[in-house]
Amino acid sequence: MKIKERLQQLRSAMKKSGIDAYIIPSADPHQSEYVAPRWKTREWISGFTGSAGTVVVTAKKAGLWTDGRYFIQAEEELKGSGITLFKVGLPETPDYKVWISGELKKKGKVGFDASVMSINEVEGLKEVFESGGLSVKPCKDLVDTIWKDRPGFPSDRAKLHPVKYSGMNRPDKFKAIREKMAEKGVDYHLFASLDDIAWLFNIRGNDVKCNPVVIGFGLIGKKSAELYVIEDKLNASHVKTLEKDGVKVKKYEDIYKTLSNLSGKTLFIDPDRCSQSILDAVDSKKVKIIRGTNMSQIMKAVKNKTEIEGMVKAHITDGVAMVKFLRWIDETVGKETVTEISAAQKLAEFRSAGENFAGLSFDTISGYNEHGAIVHYTVSEESSIELKPKGFYLVDSGGQYSTGTTDITRTVALGSLTKKMKKDFTLVLKGHIRLATARFPQGFTAGTHLDALARDALWRDGKNYNHGTGHGIGAYLSVHEGPMGITPRWLDTKLVPGMMMSNEPGYYEPGEYGIRIENIILVEEKEETPWGKFLGFKDITMCPIDIRAVEPSLLSTQEKKWLNDYHKEVYKNLSPLLDKDTKSWLKKMTVAI
Repeated sequence: MKIKERLQQLRSAMKKSGIDAYIIPSADPHQSEYVAPRWKTREWISGFTGSAGTVVVTAKKAGLWTDGRYFIQAEEELKGSGITLFKVGLPETPDYKVWISGELKKKGKVGFDASVMSINEVEGLKEVFESGGLSVKPCKDLVDTIWKDRPGFPSDRAKLHPVKYSGMNRPDKFKAIREKMAEKGVDYHLFASLDDIAWLFNIRGNDVKCNPVVIGFGLIGKKSAELYVIEDKLNASHVKTLEKDGVKVKKYEDIYKTLSNLSGKTLFIDPDRCSQSILDAVDSKKVKIIRGTNMSQIMKAVKNKTEIEGMVKAHITDGVAMVKFLRWIDETVGKETVTEISAAQKLAEFRSAGENFAGLSFDTISGYNEHGAIVHYTVSEESSIELKPKGFYLVDSGGQYSTGTTDITRTVALGSLTKKMKKDFTLVLKGHIRLATARFPQGFTAGTHLDALARDALWRDGKNYNHGTGHGIGAYLSVHEGPMGITPRWLDTKLVPGMMMSNEPGYYEPGEYGIRIENIILVEEKEETPWGKFLGFKDITMCPIDIRAVEPSLLSTQEKKWLNDYHKEVYKNLSPLLDKDTKSWLKKMTVAI
């Protein structure tokens, strides 16, 4: 009823503004994947808590478009709301723009909050709607007029990220950006995406849950560097340090005034990472705008030596916490009451004891049996169920450390498994190993070229999974980081040494169980031949894969060797850091098969 009432209030606001369809994306003014509570507009209006999705509201209908990670979750959370679920990626599902075009009469008006819609998204809307006789009408945030207890801006203080962790100081980063700007004949480069800003200015914060970023904008000129943040976000000492590095700190909201005052200059912006309101602030008659991907994207994605060393250290620390947790699960389930939520809390407890721990990198996915089949399951007091000594338990989790960011998924055999369950687990493992051992030429290969390797064993058995196989990961930054990835969706970013991504194929049997095995992998050079340099992956994650769920007869000799060699490396790296009993448990879990 609460959601229905909110929708009705929104429809009244739409009517007053002359809007026939209103679009609400999952975004903030920085096009973030995860947003601060203030910008959880789509969640507030729909009740759907997943991280990705778009809501469209018309005078009589409402729909939510989301992808395969959230189909089961969305069906549950939308019950009784009056909002229809549209499953993105299925052939029968229309794009929301196509759906709107079919719902509205000619001359209908489509509205949205221009501050949270990217430039490219708005141009895509115009291309579809205006050719069909509809008009696009950027407007104020209509939800703001009805969301009476809306959270304010994040108030936590930011901190500076030292060179001993970043491996590169601010002036050197600015210099590298300016060199690229000079190549393109650019006077100014605007940065709106929070992870780019955090990386470029070597700052970290707590403005977005689990993401150590600071709400702000960055503007780099030929001889200037300006950081726009919420007032009092930085203390006087931090401001002084930034000023020594050539940074002028300004008020967050002043970015629009600065842009409107530009004249006779060339401004570089990323239309995927800047909102329409940013573009609207610039006088296009006085300023030449050049579009392209943020020049920091590849720089940030290719980790330097210090960042790689830090990430390796973070994953060893994280591996210790995971091994302690998995042993606890193994020895406690069936003897004491362990629920999905208490298990997640126990894992957080183990992680928090690790050196340089700074928080979780995302909310832990803790799913037993049928809940494991919900790809991005969110456990709550209401949904949490008890773990029993049988079936599968899937735990997808990660930590933020001053030295790096972790993301790991393990599927645990809590007891007896059926032949089908072991077969499915082994098929997923085969895909994981196939990707982990891939060799590919540098300069040619994007992650998209490799995605099928992880799916091949499942495909041969008539199975698949509805999510990407790998995403980039930040160094004490966002757990999901572009521009590269391993996915069926085309990404043209070529893989180069120093990039880090996840390797996480899975399989999900709705209503029964889910399986996913995830490691973080580092792209590195393997060999050079007359055909050029060939790259491959090195596993950074250190944690055993549950051999009790493996059907050895389905693995080739090479696949068994990979698993055994990986487990030797896990034991070698983690055992010196464990107590006698945990070390003994790890030895048993890494025995050769």
